[in-house]
Amino acid sequence: MPLTPFVGQIMPAAFGFVPRGWAACNGQILSIQQNQALFSLLGVTYGGDGRITFALPDLRGRAIVGSDFTSVAWGEIAGSETVGMTTEQLPRHTHSLQASTTAGPTGRPAPPVGKLFGVNSATSPALIFAPAGSNEVVLSSGTNVPPTGGNQPHNNMQPYLTINYVIALNGMFPSRS
Repeated sequence: MPLTPFVGQIMPAAFGFVPRGWAACNGQILSIQQNQALFSLLGVTYGGDGRITFALPDLRGRAIVGSDFTSVAWGEIAGSETVGMTTEQLPRHTHSLQASTTAGPTGRPAPPVGKLFGVNSATSPALIFAPAGSNEVVLSSGTNVPPTGGNQPHNNMQPYLTINYVIALNGMFPSRS
């Protein structure tokens, strides 16, 4: 830690405790009366009622992003640790179908009238049936490939190393020049 930090300066700390004169960046609520200099810099950007209390930034489970004050606002919280995708977010793609006019193995039951697909088990390929002597298989409108997947959100976190972030409660007051 610097010998004399700026009030409100945030530092990463690779050790497992908060040094004297600093506080953990864990969103804790502080008294304005006891931390007037820090409140004058942070205000209620991170929470608090602005009369008696204010909050410190909560960096637990968060990556720090620099603010450009237009698309990302100072103090903005965004992002998610997991993401559930919708079909609209998948890239456009097709599924191919291969068929043959060669007679299949005997001993298989014919599908019920009006049915085109049959599956022996979850691991076998779909069977397409057509009348004997026919060279053409026409799939009716609305024939779909069965859905797959469990519709569960996936991890969305970048590779990371967990360390503590601490904020200076005391020190030099930063000037704007």
